[in-house]
Amino acid sequence: MSAVPQVIPAAPPISLDDKYTLERGRVYMTGTQALVRLPMIQRERDLLAGLNTAGFISGYRGSPLGGYDQALWKAKKHLEKHHVFFTPGVNEELAATAVWGSQQVGLFAGAKYDGVFGMWYGKGPGVDRCGDVFKHANAFGTSKHGGVLLVAGDDHACKSSTLPHQSEHAFDAAMIPVLYPTGVGEIIEMGLHGIAMSRYSGCYVAFKCISDTVDASASINIDPDNPKILLPEDFQLPESGVNIRWPDTPLEQELRLQHDKIYAALAYARVNKLNRITIDAPKPRLGIIASGKSYLDVLQALEDLGIDERHAAEIGLRLFKVGMPWPLEPTSLRKFAEGLDEILVVEEKRQLIEYQMKEMLYNWRDDVRPRVIGKYDEHGEWEMSRSDWLLPAAGELTPAMIARVIAKRIAKFHTSKIIEARMKFIQDKEAALAKPRPSAKRIPYFCSGCPHNTSTKVPEGSKALAGIGCHYMAVWIRPEETMTFTQMGGEGVPWVGIQPFTDTKHVFANLGDGTYFHSGLLAIRAAVGAKVNITYKILFNDAVAMTGGQPVDGPLNVPMITHQVHSEGVKRIVVVTDEPEKYQGITLAPGTTVHHRDQLDPIQRELRDTPGTTIMIYDQTCAAEKRRRRKRGTFPDPQK
Repeated sequence: MSAVPQVIPAAPPISLDDKYTLERGRVYMTGTQALVRLPMIQRERDLLAGLNTAGFISGYRGSPLGGYDQALWKAKKHLEKHHVFFTPGVNEELAATAVWGSQQVGLFAGAKYDGVFGMWYGKGPGVDRCGDVFKHANAFGTSKHGGVLLVAGDDHACKSSTLPHQSEHAFDAAMIPVLYPTGVGEIIEMGLHGIAMSRYSGCYVAFKCISDTVDASASINIDPDNPKILLPEDFQLPESGVNIRWPDTPLEQELRLQHDKIYAALAYARVNKLNRITIDAPKPRLGIIASGKSYLDVLQALEDLGIDERHAAEIGLRLFKVGMPWPLEPTSLRKFAEGLDEILVVEEKRQLIEYQMKEMLYNWRDDVRPRVIGKYDEHGEWEMSRSDWLLPAAGELTPAMIARVIAKRIAKFHTSKIIEARMKFIQDKEAALAKPRPSAKRIPYFCSGCPHNTSTKVPEGSKALAGIGCHYMAVWIRPEETMTFTQMGGEGVPWVGIQPFTDTKHVFANLGDGTYFHSGLLAIRAAVGAKVNITYKILFNDAVAMTGGQPVDGPLNVPMITHQVHSEGVKRIVVVTDEPEKYQGITLAPGTTVHHRDQLDPIQRELRDTPGTTIMIYDQTCAAEKRRRRKRGTFPDPQK
């Protein structure tokens, strides 16, 4: 009798679009792509619940969310299929205002949807910029079937910023709950919780993202039924509800936010176990609490120390994962603290969880209240030197730093040869890395052919002020010429506060075209109003190059700029370009002259001697963008 041949089922076809189209199963995607898929899944879940909703996304790019808008553009057909609309903002503040508007759809006649869920995105400085909008919008509230997620990109290590960022304290000031996912998979899970929490509580919900999660990639499980959303049954919402309404007085908004909405968010976090014990022991003594990246660092530190769940139970170790670091939910926290002698708070940057813990435990059962340490040990004082910090607030934490602290705290009550051996290995490795070795500084430099390599140069004896953009690198490359910098949109304005008190008569200020459209025109207006002697060099490179070559978020060209600044009161305007012939027949603002870039130095000397605010528009396309466009066949490729 012959054997029956085995039939192997054919593998399902695989496509790069699976990350946006596969309804269930495992897909490979980046954190940025997870943020793109998130609103699609929200729409699918709403349809299953009998709701006809739409999504609205707006914001402004900036690392680690520098490529989010590009990913949204690429996924346009998938987003449109799910009724998700993406409109990039001119700047973060106006984008946040537009998202605020998405919650007001139901207040107007003719609404096409039961509700619109909104997503705002922006870098840490954008969070700071939006403080006024966020406070007003959060007080106003969200729509019942809408909800808002504020995706904040933080750069803890200042790898691509002018300052390190930590946005939680800004959201705390606006009374906006903060969620902090630990990885790519949690971006979708916690994002869905965030929108559900926003609907239930009427609060806007912040969503903290860092490079470690957004720039990472992973194979994750897509399941429209996960997570299971639970609504609190033991929390009483006010009869009038917590969502947006009109009319609504400021004092009524404040009362609702302070007395109802923030506590509704806490109740949601409690029943959905956003903060929970993940490792426990029969007789716990030391508790560790962490959130986001710090939680993953703690897991790595425990692994480096050779501590698995069995060893943790033997030691008396309990680990608490915090998904919502502000406000900290008290019931789960006190359950975690029960029976502990000491709690170690592991968090990057300034204390957020640590201060809340101390406040919650201060008046709670003196007989069992554990000791809480974090940035300092139990003997720490503010006067201690940097070297005395337990887990420093400046910079980033590493698993090795955390492992050293955990080992030190365990050693107070438990002896472990495994931990001692692992710590010796870590110390020997760090000692080897600390040995001096020859090294060369590799300062970042302009791309080959970058227009800023020329445009940022100034005549001998002159100084320039820097701003936000690729041209910021001039402060590293020519620090004797380009000094100090401002926030985005403040370019040149420090000179208003300098000129009256110095014999220096004039400075140049570098201003990118993207920043000009974002907010920089207001800086020019301020300089004109203050009647200071300054020349703005508007660097028109036809791309927002510092984040990947995106287009400016609206119509902008050199003739438009000349007319705009002329209308603002600028008397002398010049255009410098490598193609002066292209301006023949083009109508520029009255008095505007066009020059070849070979004349850059004499033109700058002329402007330096011209009283008041003057403008030089340096027109040369970004070199990296030229290369991209030539590959696509959308830009001329010259013989020379």
